[in-house]
Amino acid sequence: MLPWGLSCLSALGAVGTALLGAGLLLSLAQHLWTLRWTLSRDRASALPLPKGSMGWPFFGETLHWLVQGSRFHSSRRERYGTVFKTHLLGRPVIRVSGAENVRTVLLGEHRLVRSQWPQSAHILLGSHTLLGAVGESHRQRRKILARAFSRAALECYVPRLQRALRREVRSWCAARGPVAVYEAAKALTFRMAARILLGLRLDEAQCSELARTFEQFVENLFSLPLDVPFSGLRKGIRARDQLHRHLEEAIAQKLLEDKTAVEPGDALDGIIHSTRELGHELSVQELKESAVELLFAAFSTTASASTSLVLLLLQHPAAIAKIQQELAAQGLGRACGCAPAASGGGAGPPPDCGCEPDLSLAALGHLRYVGCVVKEVLRLLPPVSGGYRTALRTFELDGYQIPKGWNVMYSIRDTHETAAVYRSPPEGFDPERFGTAGDDALGAAGRFHYIPFGGGARSCLGQELAQTVLQLLAVELVRTARWELATPAFPAMQTVPIVHPVDGLRLFFHPLASPAAQDGQRL
Repeated sequence: MLPWGLSCLSALGAVGTALLGAGLLLSLAQHLWTLRWTLSRDRASALPLPKGSMGWPFFGETLHWLVQGSRFHSSRRERYGTVFKTHLLGRPVIRVSGAENVRTVLLGEHRLVRSQWPQSAHILLGSHTLLGAVGESHRQRRKILARAFSRAALECYVPRLQRALRREVRSWCAARGPVAVYEAAKALTFRMAARILLGLRLDEAQCSELARTFEQFVENLFSLPLDVPFSGLRKGIRARDQLHRHLEEAIAQKLLEDKTAVEPGDALDGIIHSTRELGHELSVQELKESAVELLFAAFSTTASASTSLVLLLLQHPAAIAKIQQELAAQGLGRACGCAPAASGGGAGPPPDCGCEPDLSLAALGHLRYVGCVVKEVLRLLPPVSGGYRTALRTFELDGYQIPKGWNVMYSIRDTHETAAVYRSPPEGFDPERFGTAGDDALGAAGRFHYIPFGGGARSCLGQELAQTVLQLLAVELVRTARWELATPAFPAMQTVPIVHPVDGLRLFFHPLASPAAQDGQRL
């Protein structure tokens, strides 16, 4: 029998040997993993793969990405450059930023790359959507949907959008406690999309119920493609089916309406009319999927941008003052006479304002600084960080090969953060960067320095509508309310999958003095 000391040394030696062996195995496995992806390069191309790390076997760098968030990409961009390789969610990925690189990717749709969405999204959204269409089918669907976002359609939407936004801001001012702006913005965005874009006739209770169902649908849109009990996909399918049941009756009614009507009243009408003009007739199923896609496109991103607008204006009161000056110069400085009193605040939102809308696309076009503020909000805090594509063939990017079959992730945020075409540092809030000189810098050659709505064949069809909503919100906010934090400090921002404050941005809103009171003060 060995003495106690020798037994301990023997045990420690065994543990050390086991740890050494495990370390060597891990090192060998990582070496083989790296070699596996190095050998996967397209040997027909003389170009090297981009720099970067493929992480650990099978897991890649997914855990680092989930923990570090946006810092993951910025740290690797600083280390490897604007084109680097990584391995995320089981797939090899080339991360791309910089205007010229992004331009190549976005203008290479259908030729170099194709849109890449998870299988769960295709299952839940359906097969008759713009998101899933490719080639000629994609071009035809864009043509059909374009009518819903034409200038004539926007002119029709603006008065109804202004009424909805005015009512919402008045409700924030009437609230007895703090308002969670992000949650309120999501509810507002859904109501506007359902009632104005889709033309659904919903009371408040129906709208709230449908919004909850839709949020459950969105929460499970990116899930494992396993249709089993209690899975995310099963929950998403259940929510989708409930949405389709709500939509079916409204769509059936629209299809029965006069087919000779000249002008559509909403986006869904526009889709029906555009299809008929092309000699086709959409089925109820196709229209249900188109309606859900419209809701999805408008929901999270517009709510995110609206919340960012409120936050950045609060952080930069000089911008509020400049907006007020611009509104006064255009004769738009007064809020409507129905603005809530400072002592108001019932349990629910105020009734619809009786004042007529006073804004139009032409009037908004004269509000140059308001437009610059909206552009700067979208530049500094773009709602989504980027987009995914899959390489259809091997091609060159910044001196590297992008192998066929690899995922390509272009970065909106990184491209905005590194753009060197503006007169002021890109990390600061400066709406004036989009003045005349800024617009010149973003001419045809440099427009890919600013891509909050993507670009190329899959650029966002609703970008003019989104900017119009943000301009209307900025005007109604600035001439109706003042707002302040309900928390000790500004919240941190979560950037994945949609940009939003981690606490929802809790604020107190207070009504400004009514026009009558302002006149009395001047007298």
